[in-house]
Amino acid sequence: MSVAGQLLILQLVVFTVVAVVAGVLFVVDERHDADDATRDTVTAVAVTTAQVPEVAEGLRSPDPTAALQPLAEQIREATGVDFVVIVDPDGIRVTHPRPDQIGLPYSGHTEQARAGQPYSETYTGSLGSSIRTITPVYAGDGTLAGFVSVGVTRQRIADNFVRGLPGIVGVVGAGVAVTAAGAVLVARRLRRQTLGLNPDQLLRMYEHHDAVLHAIGEGLLVFGTSGDRAPRVDVVNDEARRLLGLAPTGPVPFDSLPETLRTLATGEEVRDEVHLTRDRVLVVGSDAVRWEGRRIGTVVTLRDHTELRGVLGELDSVRGFAESLRAQAHESANRLHTIITMVELGRPEEAVDFATRELAVSQNLIDRLTADVAEPALAALLLGKVDEAAERGVELTVTEDTALGPVPSVPSRDLVTLVGNLIDNAIDAARTADDPWVEVTVRREDSTMIVEVADSGPGMSADSLAQAMQRGYSTKSAQRGLGLALVAQVVARHGGTLRTEPSLGAMIVVEIPLGGRS
Repeated sequence: MSVAGQLLILQLVVFTVVAVVAGVLFVVDERHDADDATRDTVTAVAVTTAQVPEVAEGLRSPDPTAALQPLAEQIREATGVDFVVIVDPDGIRVTHPRPDQIGLPYSGHTEQARAGQPYSETYTGSLGSSIRTITPVYAGDGTLAGFVSVGVTRQRIADNFVRGLPGIVGVVGAGVAVTAAGAVLVARRLRRQTLGLNPDQLLRMYEHHDAVLHAIGEGLLVFGTSGDRAPRVDVVNDEARRLLGLAPTGPVPFDSLPETLRTLATGEEVRDEVHLTRDRVLVVGSDAVRWEGRRIGTVVTLRDHTELRGVLGELDSVRGFAESLRAQAHESANRLHTIITMVELGRPEEAVDFATRELAVSQNLIDRLTADVAEPALAALLLGKVDEAAERGVELTVTEDTALGPVPSVPSRDLVTLVGNLIDNAIDAARTADDPWVEVTVRREDSTMIVEVADSGPGMSADSLAQAMQRGYSTKSAQRGLGLALVAQVVARHGGTLRTEPSLGAMIVVEIPLGGRS
């Protein structure tokens, strides 16, 4: 049986038992209240009757029964009690609803009444068990003239109570019906929430769910929706906590997540979109969870591509070096062919001058970068980018003030990623200009490494730069955005700053403190 069905039966049983017990207690309480009310009534009637002057006068008359029997019956019928018995001082009845009982001794207790106090009791007399009150009657001179006893039989009390039982049963039945209807509604809601599953199925689903969450290699986040309120983070597996740098246990506040993930929680579905955190490159996918046409949550998956991006970056650098070597080989072949032809034409002096001039220009750049840049990978990258830019029709200049000694706090991979992506972006931007050029400066000022890359392109606003720094893109036409995001990741990892500088064309400036990693 489903959880909802079991809960429905349990609620019905509990509510019914509670209602029946409450009804029984109510009946007992009502019976007790009925006795108290009857006792109050007969006491009031007895005391009032004893104070009627005709009663004391009748008890002193020669024929008390003839004087008092009509009055007693009149009072009995008017008040609705079962008997009004008037007794003389010797305890002999002078009135009674049954005339054959007149003249016989009173069957109740008179001791307390003789002491001057009304006395109530439950007693079985000539009319059966009854609740009665006996009170003294005093004459005008203050002497005891007799007693008045007023009572209601138990049978009459029971009959009156039985007539009121349908109302009590109706109230109890209405309570059971209302609680049953509420239980049905609760069960229906629970059935929708548990999909009609029984406890064993829910337990197995939870165990499998927990095992899968800990076993899968991808990061997984499940967001739930709560109307107009901010989404809540319902599920975060171990891998997602690791990739996002979250605490290994405990709840995850929605506001503590990166902005891009908070956007995905309520945004459109995405597939294999690249996002960057401070230390990682993540490939993100999101799917909306819908129930009966209504969006009830979002599932976000995270895959770590940090190492893959690093390897691809190194591959791109090697490919760039290979392309530069190919371009240099092609250019050297053209120059050699030109020199040989000039010699064959009988112009050796001009051939020597041409070869010397070209070699001096190239060797001068190589010597300068080799002497001023301590990191070989960075020097090789700059040399290769000069040839690559020339092949693409862009004049790339490494400025004379480029000089960078050892920077042990910044690994060579990060240097290549930082400078290489900035130069690639600048070359792409410069090719849109009529006079394409790029200028690169890498230097150290005090304890800060400064990288400046200017180009003749249209430039980038501070807002565009901020957007590119936050998020990368998976489409090939938007690799520039990913490149700048990777640059921003390196800068953030080393506690640096990245900004635009409009002083010379379009310039991006990076400053990284060299005192160690932040």
